Amino acid sequence: MNRREGEACPRRNADAALDRDAGAASSSPVVAAFKVFQQELDTKHDKHERLVKISRDVTIESKRTIFLLHRVTSVPNAEDILKEAEVKLDAVRQKIGQIAEELRGEDLFQFHRAFTPGIQEYVEAVSFLHYIRHRGLISLEEINARLVFSTAEKVDPEGTAEEPQTAGPALTFQVTPSDYLLGVADLTGELMRMCISSVGNGDIDTPFQLSQFLRQIHDGFSYIGNTGPYEVSKKLHTLRQSLGKVEDACYALRVRGSEIPKHMLADVFSSRTALPDPEEGVV
Repeated sequence: MNRREGEACPRRNADAALDRDAGAASSSPVVAAFKVFQQELDTKHDKHERLVKISRDVTIESKRTIFLLHRVTSVPNAEDILKEAEVKLDAVRQKIGQIAEELRGEDLFQFHRAFTPGIQEYVEAVSFLHYIRHRGLISLEEINARLVFSTAEKVDPEGTAEEPQTAGPALTFQVTPSDYLLGVADLTGELMRMCISSVGNGDIDTPFQLSQFLRQIHDGFSYIGNTGPYEVSKKLHTLRQSLGKVEDACYALRVRGSEIPKHMLADVFSSRTALPDPEEGVV
């Protein structure tokens, strides 16, 4: 055996050893178990990313609905605006139906953080529309009753639904109490903006109605106190700020309303709400 052949023998022996180790590893139950774990984690990660994307779409469409609803204070016929908002919310519900489909057979709270921002924004939009129509607060049961989907109804990525071919078991999505409370807490900021817009358009009655309604919401959140979710206690400070701005507007209307021309009311109250709050940032 020459020198070159002698050098090749250790290499062949090393390659053969590696092949034997790879074959033993592939047949090892430990390696097989970790491959299963890898597939499960990849599947969970992909589902999480899809839920985040759908939640982002729900948030965007819900915000557009809220912007649309703010126009009711400046148009003569608000019914057209409300009907258009209903159409937009129907499209949002189709998106939530996609979330329900992704969560079929899964633990909702395992993926809750992926879609909770969108659900909170939807609760804010649907409760804002409900207040404009009925001057009251929509309940959690009413919201969940609208989130029932037929499994035979296929939802495409554009948000439109095809006609169901055959009846199937209903697919439901349940908004959690914490998401409902956080959505209602965000609603108070939109009601404060609605109050200022109403004053600017010469509507003197709406601010007092909103002030009473916001006091009732504040009283309800005060009963929860520190026993509710952590995020609720954080948003309670913002709720108090919104209530304070509405009460200031009502006070100025009652005391100095006759001194300020109607066409200047919006500028006066807008400048008031733009002033920094000395307690802002204090939780």
